[in-house]
Amino acid sequence: MSLFLPNRYRGKLIVVEGIDGSGKSTQVSLLSHWLRSQGCAVAFSEWNSSPLVRETTRRGKKKEMFTPTTFSLIHATDFADRMESYILPLVKSGAIVCADRYAYTAFARDVARGVGRRWVRNLYRFAVRPSLAFYFRVSLDVALGRILGGRDAIKYYEAGMDLDLARDVEESFRIFQGRILDEYEAMAEEMGFHVIDATQSIEAQQMLMRGIVTRELGDSIKSRVLHVPPGGGFNGHATAAQLL
Repeated sequence: MSLFLPNRYRGKLIVVEGIDGSGKSTQVSLLSHWLRSQGCAVAFSEWNSSPLVRETTRRGKKKEMFTPTTFSLIHATDFADRMESYILPLVKSGAIVCADRYAYTAFARDVARGVGRRWVRNLYRFAVRPSLAFYFRVSLDVALGRILGGRDAIKYYEAGMDLDLARDVEESFRIFQGRILDEYEAMAEEMGFHVIDATQSIEAQQMLMRGIVTRELGDSIKSRVLHVPPGGGFNGHATAAQLL
């Protein structure tokens, strides 16, 4: 995993990946709560959440004006801002950052849109290497059943409608998600993902995650990671800024 910069700081970065409907968001939320219960200072980050480009992204999506390349660049800008202003300060302070999606999402989605694999990866070479990366493996049919059964509508870019894959939104979504799934599967071993069978029960998946975290990071979590007193709380930006 020489693709990213080494993490030379006290804190840890744990990321989860998978196609829509894989259940990764539920699992990283549960893991965050568990780590907090152990007294760790834990912060959360999610994909496409930087205030720097939020309005630009919203307007571009509304007007359906993004090309695959501009879509890739806007997400890379969002990621860079979150890395520099949020993730890095927290990791430097000794906190654990749990990220719902990381650069691997761009590697999968952008390539599925036809952007060059090498070009996309070069965009994210400034990123810090995750301490652990989980990939929640699920079949396309199971994932689509979860998504289509729980939403009123699928969004234009989410369905890959900009790629002219199909006229029907659900069929376009199926084809696009299938491409993304293929990319995840292709890089799972290369990127060193801890693969979780996302068809297992929520409880079983969570116990597997906790076991891997304990085995891989247990000693450093006890001795190096920032801990907070019971009831002391941990306030992301403010606490990191105070500790640096």
